[in-house]
Amino acid sequence: MRFFLDYDPGPTLERVTAPVLALNGSLDLQVPSDQNLPVIERALEVAGNQDVTIEERAGLNQFFQSATTGSPNEYASINQTIDPSVLGVITAWILERFGG
Repeated sequence: MRFFLDYDPGPTLERVTAPVLALNGSLDLQVPSDQNLPVIERALEVAGNQDVTIEERAGLNQFFQSATTGSPNEYASINQTIDPSVLGVITAWILERFGG
């Protein structure tokens, strides 16, 4: 756990030139989208990455499930594995770049 608390992904992301899809749920309390996504975007700009898609998914938690609060206490009461809209975004992103 200490590793993850101390790890700065910025230097690695600053070297990524492959296509990137970065998604975050707006109710993700472990990795808040308002702190996470701008940092990813800036680092990929430093890399000169021209194919970056960054998106916050409204109303979704850490696991991309429709949620009310995003609290881990809520996880057990959610029956959804993953919000279908997220699967649609991922599928469309892959097909757009790599065909199908």
